Amino acid sequence: MQAFELAPLLEECKQSNKPYLEFLKVPDLSMGLYILPADGVDAQLPHTEDEVYYVVSGRGKILVAEESRDVQAGSIVYVAKNLAHRFHSIEEELTLLVFFAPAEYSNK
Repeated sequence: MQAFELAPLLEECKQSNKPYLEFLKVPDLSMGLYILPADGVDAQLPHTEDEVYYVVSGRGKILVAEESRDVQAGSIVYVAKNLAHRFHSIEEELTLLVFFAPAEYSNK
């Protein structure tokens, strides 16, 4: 079994000074923590794997292809592989759990 606690993961991500921390990677799944500051810019490119975002905290919007919607704590967003997407209009720091299936970069 692999088990994780959110508080130490948040601390590790902040200490790294990077917005993304991958903390689990097995062939069919990977998970990470993604933190975007208020008014931050999400410059990610489409991924070759399906993704699910779970918003732990914060408020903003996500644009997937041509569709934009509000997100907040408790929001869950599925993004199919190869679709352009990004978070924008971030009002409060966004803390996101990210799930990739299969594992991120498996299909590159």
